Amino acid sequence: MERLIGLDLGSVTCGVAISDPLGMIARALTTVRFAPDDYDTALAEVLKIIRENKVKNVVLGLPKHMNGDIGVRGEISQNFAKKLEENGIHVDLWDERLTTKAAEKILISADLSRKKRKKVIDQMAAVQILQSYLDRKNGGLVSF
Repeated sequence: MERLIGLDLGSVTCGVAISDPLGMIARALTTVRFAPDDYDTALAEVLKIIRENKVKNVVLGLPKHMNGDIGVRGEISQNFAKKLEENGIHVDLWDERLTTKAAEKILISADLSRKKRKKVIDQMAAVQILQSYLDRKNGGLVSF
């Protein structure tokens, strides 16, 4: 199996996570920072990371309202996915509801300061997105 990249796209940052070669475990990779709503710059940076890591498949967080509706943020993610696909990258959109909250809880439990949490929260949200995708794909079971 090939590695996958997970993305948590925001309005000024994009958290990036990557799987192990077996597609079982996600880990934080980096945070792409860009000017507010400058998704062309974000796309160029993400494509660079994808190429550097020889990845062909991306799991992109799809923000939804708690009732399941897709709002403006979700539409932005859908458009970003289309642009990735136009560049030959397969994209799976993945429900990202509450991933940032879960990531924040993990970082708080690790006793990271607010300043340090802010630097890595997007990466951790990307890890949450990618790991939940991998768990579902692998039937929720990890064996060693």
